[in-house]
Amino acid sequence: MQILQFSEPLKFMRFKWLALLLSAVLVLASLGSIASKGINWGLDFTGGTVIEVGFAQPADLVAVRQTLHAAGYDDAVVQLFGSSRDVLIRIPLRADVAQAEVGDTVLVALNSQQVDPVTMRRLEFVGPSVGEELKQDGGLAMLVALLGILLYVTMRFEWRLSVGAVASLAHDVILTLGLFSLLGLEFDLTVLAAILALIGYSINDTIVVFDRIRESFRKLRDASVDDTINDAITATLSRTFITSLTTVLVLIVLFFIGGALIHGFATALLFGIAVGTYSSVYVASAIAEILGVSREDMLPAPAVDKDHEDATAQ
Repeated sequence: MQILQFSEPLKFMRFKWLALLLSAVLVLASLGSIASKGINWGLDFTGGTVIEVGFAQPADLVAVRQTLHAAGYDDAVVQLFGSSRDVLIRIPLRADVAQAEVGDTVLVALNSQQVDPVTMRRLEFVGPSVGEELKQDGGLAMLVALLGILLYVTMRFEWRLSVGAVASLAHDVILTLGLFSLLGLEFDLTVLAAILALIGYSINDTIVVFDRIRESFRKLRDASVDDTINDAITATLSRTFITSLTTVLVLIVLFFIGGALIHGFATALLFGIAVGTYSSVYVASAIAEILGVSREDMLPAPAVDKDHEDATAQ
């Protein structure tokens, strides 16, 4: 069932230069923010101590933060974990604090302010070398994903389309990183997982558009390249709308109800899906057209008549 139906194809490619200019400005702004402000790396990448404690009564997070502040942990991140009685405390790595003593010190400080005993549920330490290794592995994972997609689209379609697809994915990743840099949001392993998921989501949307572009090139023999691409994008608009809407509804629920631990994941995907849907239309397709994709590139190779070839050879 088609939700969005149009009597004529929408003129998407009429605004391709304006859209590419906007994308270039946003990418440069994102890179500038990353270079100047950097990224607020989480404990997964910088190192530190993660402490999960259990309270007998619902925890007062404000009082917990005040207790930790008085104990000398001004930079501790405190949040509920699962229930109102379970609290997760993240303490960044500090040179003046022995990490082996952090758990005991925090537990003693919390128990001094509570009538009922506070119990230690979990204590984890992430060293700086582990965090640096996670950074390298995360960057390598994104690079391998982009290279794999480049090879796949080149074999599946045509090299101009593969360049457009990878450019749109790089566009989505850079803008998402720029958002986290600009707003100072914490970048942890859940956000890295969201970016990798975004790459998969965005390339799926782009492949659907590219497949319809190939069909339109074979179907519309007398149409221009602009009109052919416009027809393909318009034909997939209903599918794109339904897919994006259902995904966004789930992410909105995760954003507001999923808790603090999933907040960064939902934020990255919500923003990434918005720019990914836009880039599938205006970055991937527009770059492929600018590089000179044509009907001849999309037509199947002519079949070879082996009998005629053998007769000619004799």
